[in-house]
Amino acid sequence: MKAVLIALALLLVPFEAQAISRYNSTSMSCGQIKATVRAEGAVILRWRGRSGVQRYGRFVAHDGFCESGTRAETSYVPARDRKSCSVYECKYWDPDDDIIFRFGRRD
Repeated sequence: MKAVLIALALLLVPFEAQAISRYNSTSMSCGQIKATVRAEGAVILRWRGRSGVQRYGRFVAHDGFCESGTRAETSYVPARDRKSCSVYECKYWDPDDDIIFRFGRRD
């Protein structure tokens, strides 16, 4: 019984939350953006769109930083030295969409 109470007490202890860093992508070079994402695992990048609207997104180093039902896919953000810098962003996907061949006839 003591073991159960101790286990429940440990579950109530708050865990330290991992804060996510925010950066302005247009103040960094593409190399800096990629190195920062790789080092931190996940970051929020923000920039001004062509229409002047503030844009932002969460970008990750690999699939391990994505939620269930999502995967890391290539996306692009503006950088100081390039119009588009490739990074990974978690996007929803359906495993059935990856099947190239489907067996059986459809009439």
